[in-house]
Amino acid sequence: MRHNQVIYLIKTTITEDEVGNQIQTPSEREVFANEFSVGASEFYNAAATGLRPAKMFEVYSFEYEGEEKLKNNSIAYRVIRVEGKGEKTRLTCEKVAADG
Repeated sequence: MRHNQVIYLIKTTITEDEVGNQIQTPSEREVFANEFSVGASEFYNAAATGLRPAKMFEVYSFEYEGEEKLKNNSIAYRVIRVEGKGEKTRLTCEKVAADG
């Protein structure tokens, strides 16, 4: 399969200002991925634990650095499951309702 979907993996760095307040700074990087739909059994199993999987993306394992969020088509997602499969990694994601 071709990696024809553009996603942005989002890493958040926490720094402190001069007063000691923690400041979160997100940084995005573009990678290409395969997009998959979430299967019915996985959807219902996740829903039983309060999760709402919406999409699944497959990226090359060397490109994934443990990011917990990503963006695709201007929609923010939270990574709820990571499954390594050799040279590829699948990220199961749910939509982010709001930041904060």
